[in-house]
Amino acid sequence: MNSFPGIRRDRPSLKDLNHKNISAGIVAGIFIITGPTALILEASVNGNFSIAQTVLWIFAVYVFGGLFGIILPLYSRIPIVGGHTLTGVAFLATVTSQFTFHELIGAYIISGLLMLFIGSLGLFSKLIKLVPKEIISAMLAGMITKYMVNFIVSISHMLIVGLVSLITFFIFSRWRVKIPPVIAAIIIGFIVLILFYPLNSSEWTSGMMMPKIQLPDFNLVSFLSVSIPLALLILSNDAAVGVGALEQNNYRTPIKKIITLSGLFSIITSFFGGQSANIAGMATVICSDEEAGPKEKRYMGAVVAGFLLLAFGLFSWKLVPLIQALPKEFISIIVGFSLLTVFGNSVQQAFSNHSMKISTVFAFIIALSNITILSISAPVWSLLAGSLIARYIENDSIRKLEKKKAT
Repeated sequence: MNSFPGIRRDRPSLKDLNHKNISAGIVAGIFIITGPTALILEASVNGNFSIAQTVLWIFAVYVFGGLFGIILPLYSRIPIVGGHTLTGVAFLATVTSQFTFHELIGAYIISGLLMLFIGSLGLFSKLIKLVPKEIISAMLAGMITKYMVNFIVSISHMLIVGLVSLITFFIFSRWRVKIPPVIAAIIIGFIVLILFYPLNSSEWTSGMMMPKIQLPDFNLVSFLSVSIPLALLILSNDAAVGVGALEQNNYRTPIKKIITLSGLFSIITSFFGGQSANIAGMATVICSDEEAGPKEKRYMGAVVAGFLLLAFGLFSWKLVPLIQALPKEFISIIVGFSLLTVFGNSVQQAFSNHSMKISTVFAFIIALSNITILSISAPVWSLLAGSLIARYIENDSIRKLEKKKAT
């Protein structure tokens, strides 16, 4: 019995490759590689992780994310792009200092199990409705605000690189060409960086590192502070976006299978030090769009992206030192451009509902504060406080107002 209903039954063929889906795949792959890698490096610095742990983290998410994005599209003939979570890594950068590397691995495994459980029982749609999307967006916007401030500060510190990158971003946004403005800005910025700020090539070396299975440490605090928020971010900002893009482009989307396999791949990834391997939301948007060519051949764009990620992960031991040689201000610029759209969408979504002003403001401020109470991190308190205010204060006020109007 076919577990992916509605797919083509003929074998995948290299003849399905064309310049449009190859271009879409390359763009999607670059998008997944650039900003998230910079965020992983920042999260590793915050957590005082060793070079070996950092390389292992990057190896895990890109190798298994790449495999996810090769196997699923080839089997389903649907452009399901694999990768890992950008917003999840942005969140992790705020909590890595509170847990050991092995405690985080334990939290990642639980997060993957939660997604596996939700997917296998078909609870995805119901779960997303439990926490208002405005609250999740407000929490995410609060977490990201720090990076956006650092983005502007870093542009002022590296004025030539920053301004050229920013101008490039605006030009490509205005022209609406096939290359996303974020990628164009990062590439042009890197070229200008090389011209005006020569890098120390002696730092670009590292011995080859073999991946090893890591033993997890489990505790209740990491479950509450890391596992639940991470699973929610993956489901709401990656799975929901990716599934929405596929359905918008009229694919018969196997939602249950996508969520289940995202959980399964994430569990495997966790044992090698990575937080997830799942459907990549924005990259799936790129590869499923009509700009990626004929509908029945767009899956090859996802496969191209998958091979790019796989190659990056396999050679991470060589590439990570090169990225670490970049000035921290340029890393902040890359992160800022990568999160710019996410930040804008989160702010718009968070404050779009006028009946949820108080709850979203509190969720935003608490997440921005980065407080820790009872060893539980700010994103959890943000979601909890925002949801409770929305449900028991604002909703009750709205009901009372509606009853008064009715009488």
